[in-house]
Amino acid sequence: MMNQTVTMEFLLLRFTESRVLLRVHAVLFLLIYLVAIVENLVIILLTILDQRLHTPMYFFLRQLSFLDMCLISATVPKSILNCITFTNSISFLGCVLQVFLVVLMSGSEIGILTAMSYDRYIAICHPLHYEAVMSKEVCVQLVLVSWLSGGALGILYSTGTFSLNFCGSTKIHQLFCDVPALLKLTCSVKHVTINVSVAIGVCYGFSCLVCIVVSYVCIFSTVLKIPTRQKQCKAFSTCLPHLIVVSAFLLAGAIAYLKPTSDEPSLPDLLTSMFYSVVPPTLNPVIYCMRSKDIKSALCKVLWKVKSSGINGKMTKVEVRK
Repeated sequence: MMNQTVTMEFLLLRFTESRVLLRVHAVLFLLIYLVAIVENLVIILLTILDQRLHTPMYFFLRQLSFLDMCLISATVPKSILNCITFTNSISFLGCVLQVFLVVLMSGSEIGILTAMSYDRYIAICHPLHYEAVMSKEVCVQLVLVSWLSGGALGILYSTGTFSLNFCGSTKIHQLFCDVPALLKLTCSVKHVTINVSVAIGVCYGFSCLVCIVVSYVCIFSTVLKIPTRQKQCKAFSTCLPHLIVVSAFLLAGAIAYLKPTSDEPSLPDLLTSMFYSVVPPTLNPVIYCMRSKDIKSALCKVLWKVKSSGINGKMTKVEVRK
C-alpha cells in the first residue's frame, strides 16, 4: 500500500536562489502589478464617470477590467510576498483558493469576451435593433451568466483537483497553484472528477470560441459590403481591440491547460504561466485605450479637469496671500 500523508502546504517554484535577484523579481512584479491595477482602475472610473461611455460595449469593458484586476491579484501578490520573505511556500487552503480564483476569473473573462463579440455583432449587423436587443437587462444577464459559468468551473476544478491524494514531493513547478502542475504531484490512479471538469471547461471554452468566430464572420461579411472605405475602417476599428484581446487570451489559456506537463520546470512553462496571468490584465487596458477614441477623449477630459482645478487652486492661494 502506498504511504499517504496529509499535505499542509505546497512549495512554489522560484526563479533563482539568489536573494538579490529575488528582490529584483519582487520589484519588477510589483511595478507590473501596480501598473495593471492603475490601468484597469482608470478604465473602470472612466466608464462610470463619463456619460458617453454608458453603453453596452463599455459596460462589458468595465466588467473585463474588474476581472483582470482580480485575476492578477490572485497570483502576483503571493509571488511578490514570497520573494520579499525569501520563502516559496503556500498553504493548502491558499492553494485551493488560488486555483478557484484563477479558474473563476478566467472562465468569467471568456464569457465577457463572448458577450462583447455578440455586442459588436448586433451593433454592426443589426444596428436598427441594437438598443432593443442590447438593453440594460440583457447586458446584466450576460454578465451574470459569465460569472456563474466561471464560478461553476472554479468549483469543479478546485474540488476535482484537491479531492485527489497528494504524496511525495509537494513542489509545484509553477509560480502559482496551477491545475496541470498539481496533477503531477498526485498519487491517485483515477482522475475521473478532474477529467470531467477539464472536459466541461474545454467544451465551455470551445463553445465561446465558436460564438466569437461566428460573430466575427458575420461582422466581416457585413463590413465588406459597406460601400465607403471610411465607414469600413471605422467598423473594423471598433472590433480590432476585442479581436486582439480574445486571440491572446484564448491562445495563452489553450497552451497553459492543453499542453503536456513536464516533470522538470522549463522556461516555456514559466513564460506561459506568466503570460496567462500577468500579460492580459496589463495589456488589455492599453489595447483598448490605443484604439478607442471615446476612451482617449474621456481620459483627456478628466486630465484637463484635474489640471484646471490645480491651476485654479494655485491662483486662489496667490490671491489669498495678496
